[in-house]
Amino acid sequence: MKQRKRPIRVVFYLNEAEQSLLEAKMQAANIQNREAYIRKMVLDGYVLRLDFSDVKRMVFLLSNATNNLNQIAKRVNESGSMFAEDVRTLREDYAQVWGVAKVVVKTLARL
Repeated sequence: MKQRKRPIRVVFYLNEAEQSLLEAKMQAANIQNREAYIRKMVLDGYVLRLDFSDVKRMVFLLSNATNNLNQIAKRVNESGSMFAEDVRTLREDYAQVWGVAKVVVKTLARL
């Protein structure tokens, strides 16, 4: 017989309510493998599933703001002056970035 990576077997019993709770928590953590979920909970005490959509949005906005800044810098180097519209655009870009950054920080603080 092939030697197991984890040779120690642990057995425990649940009632129906506990089984339902286990399944609900596995589903919330998006984990289908019961053994993996239980092992993770036993070893680490919790399973943390993060939604990075706000972080991805912030990275996207930072990328746009950086591109705009580079274009403005190029135009300033060519013409020797900066336009009020450029300043307004930069302020709007960075206001959006900071708005999303605040959401990310508040979400992380709740963890």
